[in-house]
Amino acid sequence: MGDKKILCIGLVCLDIINVVDKYPEEDTDSRCLSQRWQRGGNASNSCTVLSILGAPCAFMGSLAPGPVAENLPDVSAEDFSRVDLSQYKWIHWEGRNAEEQVKMIQRVEHYNSTLPEDKRITISVEIEKTREPLYQLFPYGDVVFVSKDVAKHFGFQTAADALRGLYGRVKKGAVLMCAWAEKGADAMGPDGAVVHSDAFPPEALVDTLGAGDTFNASVIFALSRGKSLQEALSFGCQVAGRKCGVHGYDDIVPQKQ
Repeated sequence: MGDKKILCIGLVCLDIINVVDKYPEEDTDSRCLSQRWQRGGNASNSCTVLSILGAPCAFMGSLAPGPVAENLPDVSAEDFSRVDLSQYKWIHWEGRNAEEQVKMIQRVEHYNSTLPEDKRITISVEIEKTREPLYQLFPYGDVVFVSKDVAKHFGFQTAADALRGLYGRVKKGAVLMCAWAEKGADAMGPDGAVVHSDAFPPEALVDTLGAGDTFNASVIFALSRGKSLQEALSFGCQVAGRKCGVHGYDDIVPQKQ
């Protein structure tokens, strides 16, 4: 499985970032100190981070022929049917068009059923938005990332409470994770124990855009390398913290991996 890739499926988009001296008040004008355009989108960002960390990886999503475009379609189950699954050891879905994504995951589950356990593809899903259709993805991931926004939508005020309250939605044996910004992140596996990592804040907060995608990618990277849940959680928080201290994704790799 060493040469097999990690595939991220979801959005790629254009992020236009304006830097100002302070957060603008409503209905006021602010002069930009600088502006940059960069590739964004949850799955695309996660793929970027995986690549920087040294993982062989691939991205699947709709690409525009020009620098900007509108109304790009999400990946469909028909699109995914042409993917050669034998190339991948891990496939991550950014929750978007959930009905189609369930069909894609079911294809992977069928493929896995023909293989010994150590050759199977690990499935992870990210449930970030508070949209009811996305919640059908909970029982389909071996690893499920649920956002702080979704957790609070369900009435939970801490990551640990969210894990205890939502774990019944995931499949048997799955890992459920919830990052909570400056409070760090928690995870729960099939043993029911909550594992916690504190955050690793940078000396100066520079750019939080993509921090969650960085966390997800770093956790996936660590778990795919055989690290424990505690090690993966801490690594995810460490890399996400470093990302918040730099513009974009330069210099996010910790000194010790």
